[in-house]
Amino acid sequence: MSEDAPNRQPTEIGPPDASDVDPATTGIVVVDHGSRRAESNALLHEVVELFRRQQGWPIVEPAHMELAEPSVATAFDRCVAQGAKHVVVLPYFLGPGRHWDVDIPRLAAEAAARHPGIAYCVAAPLGLHPAMTQIMQDRLLECLARCGPSR
Repeated sequence: MSEDAPNRQPTEIGPPDASDVDPATTGIVVVDHGSRRAESNALLHEVVELFRRQQGWPIVEPAHMELAEPSVATAFDRCVAQGAKHVVVLPYFLGPGRHWDVDIPRLAAEAAARHPGIAYCVAAPLGLHPAMTQIMQDRLLECLARCGPSR
């Protein structure tokens, strides 16, 4: 390793530094696959509203990758109309795959092309995150309470 190479020693992982991010000009598009079932699509709207309320981001829009509206392009347009100068497309997917790797970046790029000067990026899927094990535990205990061995 050269003297100029950065120190790659393991460090404790904490929340990223987003101190220079202005929530008033940051749009978030939460995108899921989309479904033919209206109740599945409605769930994403509930997720977006809960995220908006709990996390305090004022510009958050739902989008479905396919099969239902609003599309990624429509949600992106809505973010820009509300004053977003930077849009983060946040996949509501558990793991990486073709949709995250190919389809969502393509849809985001197509949407951004309609808005010169607006920056965008695509976040990682929910994936392996320490909070996921707690969610799994909660669902497990809920299930056992309904149908466990003593039920």
